[in-house]
Amino acid sequence: MKRTVRIIGGGLAGCECALQLLDCGFAVKMYEMRPLKTTGAHSTGKLAELVCSNSLKSEEPATASGLLKEELTLLGCRLLPLARQCRVPSGSALSVDREKFSDAVENELFNYGDFELIREEATDIESLPTVIATGPLTSDKMAIKVGEISGKSRLFFYDAIAPIVSADSIDYDKAYFGGRYGKGGEDYLNLPMRRDEYEAFYRALTDAQTVVLHDFEKSELFEGCMPIEEMAKRGSDTIRFGPLKPVGLRNPKTGEKAYAVVQLRRENVAGDCFNLVGFQTNLTYGEQKRVFGMIPALKNAEFVRYGVMHRNTYINAPDVLTDTFRVKKADFPLYIAGQLSGVEGYVESIMSGLIAGRALAAELDGKPAYEPPGEFTVTGALCRYVSSCPTDFKPMNANFGILPPVADVRDKKSRKQAYHDRAIASMPMPCGISMPEL
Repeated sequence: MKRTVRIIGGGLAGCECALQLLDCGFAVKMYEMRPLKTTGAHSTGKLAELVCSNSLKSEEPATASGLLKEELTLLGCRLLPLARQCRVPSGSALSVDREKFSDAVENELFNYGDFELIREEATDIESLPTVIATGPLTSDKMAIKVGEISGKSRLFFYDAIAPIVSADSIDYDKAYFGGRYGKGGEDYLNLPMRRDEYEAFYRALTDAQTVVLHDFEKSELFEGCMPIEEMAKRGSDTIRFGPLKPVGLRNPKTGEKAYAVVQLRRENVAGDCFNLVGFQTNLTYGEQKRVFGMIPALKNAEFVRYGVMHRNTYINAPDVLTDTFRVKKADFPLYIAGQLSGVEGYVESIMSGLIAGRALAAELDGKPAYEPPGEFTVTGALCRYVSSCPTDFKPMNANFGILPPVADVRDKKSRKQAYHDRAIASMPMPCGISMPEL
């Protein structure tokens, strides 16, 4: 009989990890509590459900996100090819139809006869080869067990989700398709605002009623998903130089450049729903309809999903994990992957599942310890950040700031390219793998 690995959690990290282990010849039992027990953010019981956004961020090579994708492709990542099969237009970003992507992942897993999905909440950690990938919305019972492993109180931050509107409720006379600087064809729907319209919207946004957070929660907002209303309170131009920046956009009908521009991204292949880009929010549902309805093209918008805020859980990883996401003090093969481990983001979670799966397979096969890619790669830098961040550990996205600096390159564009070229040159190039065309 094949040796069996237990994976708790059917999100991105758990599914990538499962596919890696199945490819290595192991049987996998995956425990997923949804839909029997749901969370405050998920809406289905499907595996690999994307919760906050349908975007896996940029595929541009000279970005940290794009470089991470290249590295994972070279490492034999299983989920990224499925994501590319389910993509929706979004310029240089890899955005997917959520339902099609989840279906593709499930189909891939069930192609293996040694994969078993158990629809129940796991409430204990047995002394069996195990990967805990329960995500930032880990159930209370499992969070207690994880807290016992970490030896310290669990850490939290608060994350927000952007609303989605029905395509046929948008006023297209007050909108136009197009990407910044003409790039990406008609991938984004742009909603321009005049100065007076923006200023009225801004005043309403900063005065709008939010869902009440406790005092101890208010300082725990994650910068990478800052609610639009919190961002706006930092100054009237903060969001106008952020998600509403009009740079590189002109109305093709009039040639005019707007004072502010809201961008919408297709939510699915059918194109019947749009996501408000950068509009993560903690406004009450009524306020979302009122305030976002002040955007001229959204005056009569129908909300398919309102934005919500939810608590994310993560461990104090440097005290707990090695750079392969193995629990340091566990006397049996035990790994923690995904956002629970302290990586932040969809592709970062996929990366942790890949590394944990490869490392666990090597450990069970009695092979030399698996080593992540070197210090010049985003993958390797994230692994080492999680395992050895010296102070004030916080969840981390892919970014060039965690890499050793490149020398003697001052131009920003050239410096980003130098980070990319150095990382790819430091990685082994597997036979038979070609990089996707952007």
